[in-house]
Amino acid sequence: MTTAPRTAHLERTTRETDIRLALTVDGQGSTDIHTGLGLLDHMLTLTAFWGGCDLTLSCTGDLHIDAHHSAEDIGLCLGQALAQALGDRKGIARVGYGRVPMDEALAEVTLDISGRPWLEWRGDELLPPVLAGQERDLWREFHKAFASAARLNLHVSFLYGKNGHHLLESAAKGLGLALAQAVRCSGHIVRSTKGSLD
Repeated sequence: MTTAPRTAHLERTTRETDIRLALTVDGQGSTDIHTGLGLLDHMLTLTAFWGGCDLTLSCTGDLHIDAHHSAEDIGLCLGQALAQALGDRKGIARVGYGRVPMDEALAEVTLDISGRPWLEWRGDELLPPVLAGQERDLWREFHKAFASAARLNLHVSFLYGKNGHHLLESAAKGLGLALAQAVRCSGHIVRSTKGSLD
């Protein structure tokens, strides 16, 4: 089993965003998150808590335009941090699944840390066109950036529900559960019959 701490620290500064991030994969679910977007802070807090990760994250972005650049760049940084913390991914379970109800809403999340980025994003017509002042497509862009940078297959399906907050919360918790399963150390080999994850 892996005994070295699985951690990552990232800084990313562009003309659009300034991001600082620290991730501990094998944590206690502790968070200190300030993205400038309250709903994104909330969802990232849920994912880290349900995933058992410690996450410190700050972002100063061009929110006078909209939240797109901040959400996308945060997704990229979080995915890069996960990939960095997992290293060669030797010994991880690799796949995970989460399905957590939130009142009337239910989403399911399935992922494979396969080395091949892909996002399958289904059922988002259930989300209202605008959530917390931002278009619903913001959430697809965040998850797409995360899956791309982490080099994983990520399938998110909104199954049913009426409240946009509840739907996103169900998905955020499901993502945490799925990540907790997938990053769990379950041996010493790369879990692939071809011998590599790419």
